Amino acid sequence: MIDSSESLPRKIIHIDMDAFFASVEQRDNPELRGRPVAVGGSSRRGVVAAASYEAREFGVRSAMPSVTAARRCPGLVFVPPRFEVYRNVSQQIRQIFSRYSDLVEPLSLDEAYLDVTRDKQGVGSATRIAQLIRAAIREETRLTASAGVSYNKFLAKIASDQNKPDGICVIRPHEGADFVSSLPVRRFYGVGPKTAERMGRLEIHLGADLRDRDMEFLREHFGKSADYLYHAARGVDQRQVKPDRIRKSVGCERTYSEDLVTDAALYGALERIIDMAWSRIENNGARGRTVTLKVKYDDFRQVTRRTSCAGYIADRREFGAIAEELLALVLPLEHGVRLLGLTLSGLAGPEPPGEAGPGIPLARAQGEFEF
Repeated sequence: MIDSSESLPRKIIHIDMDAFFASVEQRDNPELRGRPVAVGGSSRRGVVAAASYEAREFGVRSAMPSVTAARRCPGLVFVPPRFEVYRNVSQQIRQIFSRYSDLVEPLSLDEAYLDVTRDKQGVGSATRIAQLIRAAIREETRLTASAGVSYNKFLAKIASDQNKPDGICVIRPHEGADFVSSLPVRRFYGVGPKTAERMGRLEIHLGADLRDRDMEFLREHFGKSADYLYHAARGVDQRQVKPDRIRKSVGCERTYSEDLVTDAALYGALERIIDMAWSRIENNGARGRTVTLKVKYDDFRQVTRRTSCAGYIADRREFGAIAEELLALVLPLEHGVRLLGLTLSGLAGPEPPGEAGPGIPLARAQGEFEF
């Protein structure tokens, strides 16, 4: 028997929780509701992990230094993160996802892709499924989520950001190319400030400008990204939603309130980083060959040192010994250290190259089924 769903465009939903960490804090503490809130440390070395929408109105953003955030928003309330609570809420949300699809690809605690092409509950419409999911999240967690619905991952993710917060945006198969043509290139996934600046110098400002450039031009100026840019500018993305996404690395890092300026302080801090990183490695059941040390100095200059082993690293002792050898490579210190990090990569079971599934001609999708 032929599965007719294979001949139709995919139905992809991207769910993105609204200001997740900050919204959980406002939910759990009524005194924070309606106030500008930043999750993170308020110290001189603190960093904002998440900001409420009230704080965002003042330009406060995640990854911003806390001192900058406080300067932009004098009434900003800092609250320490509670990651265990966020993880528990994330699990609640994923249970809601599982009612509608077995193809769920979490990207982080607060966002995920769902492929609802094969409709688990027989709802018949991806748009309706997204509405039901958002309603269930609101009812069961007292939080809001935004959703993007489209025929591929690229457009679904962009759509989820289109009507935030607490909104939904649907981009149907016959609308994708036109939608992308009016999209600023800065909103393309993977196009950062430097790439956008380079595109500007080439008179590429919108998706339509990008679509006007041929593959040869894109390869000359953007190298390995050319294929992605060429297809994305035409609303094409054949990556599948993969519930078994495999981690590329596992580890942790820590920013210090006071600079580490002696060898003894560095090795003491590294010991704690080793313990935290190895705990995460064990929790993930990870096995890897490559250890990377990350060091950020007080002048914000950053260096990395890494080494790879012939076989998988056996235990915490071996992992720690390698980390100490890497630290020795950056000594003696010329500057104080404000951040240390360790990761294990080269993990077992690498993701197979390329995520593309069977291509689906857009011409066949013109108005053929309900989104």
